[in-house]
Amino acid sequence: MGKTIPRREFLVAAGVATTAGTALASTSSVAATEQTTPATLPAQAAPAPLDNVNQYTVLHQFVREAKSHIPAKGWNYLMGSADTETTVKRNRMALDSIAFKPRILSGVGKVDLSTSLLGHKMRIPVMLSGVGSVALVHPDGGAAVARAANTFGVTMGVSSEAKPGLEAIGGAAPGPKIYQLYVSGDDAWIDAIAERAVKAGYTAFGFTVDSASFSRRERDIVSGGQNAGLSDNPNPFRTAFNWDAVKRFKDRHPDLPLVIKGVTCGEDAALACDAGASAVWVSTHGGRQLDHGRGSMDILAEAVDAVHGRAEIIVDSGFSRGSDVVKAMAYGATAVGIGWRRRRRRRGACPRDPGERDLRLHGQSRRQQFRQAQPGLHVAGDAGERAGYLQRVSADRYGLNVRSCP
Repeated sequence: MGKTIPRREFLVAAGVATTAGTALASTSSVAATEQTTPATLPAQAAPAPLDNVNQYTVLHQFVREAKSHIPAKGWNYLMGSADTETTVKRNRMALDSIAFKPRILSGVGKVDLSTSLLGHKMRIPVMLSGVGSVALVHPDGGAAVARAANTFGVTMGVSSEAKPGLEAIGGAAPGPKIYQLYVSGDDAWIDAIAERAVKAGYTAFGFTVDSASFSRRERDIVSGGQNAGLSDNPNPFRTAFNWDAVKRFKDRHPDLPLVIKGVTCGEDAALACDAGASAVWVSTHGGRQLDHGRGSMDILAEAVDAVHGRAEIIVDSGFSRGSDVVKAMAYGATAVGIGWRRRRRRRGACPRDPGERDLRLHGQSRRQQFRQAQPGLHVAGDAGERAGYLQRVSADRYGLNVRSCP
């Protein structure tokens, strides 16, 4: 946990291609893989290595660099969201609409952001979400992310769509990992995947449940990218999967922590707990599945109330800065999931943990204290201002609040 990771390996392997409020904020590709269905998409060449990441210190610089290294079709696939991309904008709007009410003179010389997720300690309340298309930005795919997550000290989510596969990623590095399954087979098939995951060292097992059908990602379709080649016919096993199937799985694997990913309302958060979930994962899939949904931060509070302490809560979609993490903590999230790691180091030292500065400026020194104190968070602006936000954010597709930057 105390070791540092070489800057280039961390930034490139674990996510230089990040943007706020997009698919990269915790999403998994629904493309076929060895663990689901036969491959239907052409292989893509691995991106060229990044040689100059050390000179970048802010998010939009990483975005530009990543875009210059990833082929246009791959970039549109990574960046594209469902239909009008309204949900992805609302992910960012929900976060930006929350204002802090800081306290002063609180004694914040040392800030502690450490936490635990499903019994495993994490350096910060941020985990790496599963990204099925991670091989688009690094030739080692999920194996590189596993090494980065372990070295830095956070939990990793692994999409069942990710290359180089379940065992290869599981064996790439120690450390807690959640295997996130897209259901593509019957009960026996699911049980077999779970047994493989346990054998490979995964510490929890999850179902990604917001993908009963392939979404329509128009940016990707127009460019002839990966989504353009997907069938409109939904997977029958995925469409038939229900709460009874979740309960059956939990009864069959009682000691395996269960995660339900893709929860977008309090009612389903409660049902997930009833089915035996150890963690409820609030997620809009980065806006890549259902268009015109609510932003994740607009969902989080009701999910926390519905769970009522029966399970831990992960949230993703649209998170890009430490201030976003602090807001999720205040609302009751255990951890924030991001699709690509964005970190920087100076002169070889460990990177500043996201949220540390914001927590200190808020007058709090520990994330637990921050949550318990229920600090003032206010919705900034009325409905009209929020509606206008959707128009303004369209000019800043990355949602990084860097419109004044060159």
